[in-house]
Amino acid sequence: MGTVVLFVVVAAIVIFVLVYGMRLPGMSENTMKRAAMITGALGLLLLAVGLYLGLVWAPTAEIMGDSYRIMYVHFPSWVGTAAGYLTAFVASVLYIRTRKYGYDYVALAGAEIGLLFNVTGLITGALWGRPTWGVYWTWDPRLTTTAIMAITFAGYLVLRAFLEDPEARARVSSLVAIIGFVNVPIVYFSVRWWRTLHQVQSSPDTIDPPMVLALRVMMIAFVLIFLFMLTQRFMLARLRGEEELEAVRLEVAGD
Repeated sequence: MGTVVLFVVVAAIVIFVLVYGMRLPGMSENTMKRAAMITGALGLLLLAVGLYLGLVWAPTAEIMGDSYRIMYVHFPSWVGTAAGYLTAFVASVLYIRTRKYGYDYVALAGAEIGLLFNVTGLITGALWGRPTWGVYWTWDPRLTTTAIMAITFAGYLVLRAFLEDPEARARVSSLVAIIGFVNVPIVYFSVRWWRTLHQVQSSPDTIDPPMVLALRVMMIAFVLIFLFMLTQRFMLARLRGEEELEAVRLEVAGD
């Protein structure tokens, strides 16, 4: 239940940023930068606190020992992954509806950051799997669907790199992001739908309270860091996109 609530909170934050933040015409570049810096600073502060709580203050697990502590990076990475891919999905839907390039820039930012957290989750999961399962990787349904998700959004970025026409690139990549997002709920429910080595999502009621607190602090820190990265990457994508569109206009005018 705690995971579902957190996902709803992340979804609300992302949608708020997309609808009421990044598309506000009155929001200046400096205002956005200041908001991003404050968010990033808070994220780093909470990250430091969360790492201390998770690596030092939280007790050792009875069965897994200290190897479980990688959870404090592993699980928040999936929160960042879901937030990034959700951003790409929502922005892509909005682009298809409005044909506004700003949404395409947001989708690109979300997909890139989501893939970064996706890879982080896969790496930390492999490191955790070695002492827990005896192997770094197994073709478990959860791991397999997660890898497919990463490959899909890596393909999204490759596709964007090969399409030169801005409109065609935005349109086609939006469709890929929308289709790719279908895998996110499949990944989440895979441990319930199939027999899998990966454990089912834990409940706060079954975990020691200090562990829960440390994990929640880390998840909030990752959300704030995600929002900082999203804003920075969006501004860069918008700058490059506007330069590209201006070059196209000049080329058309010259003809």
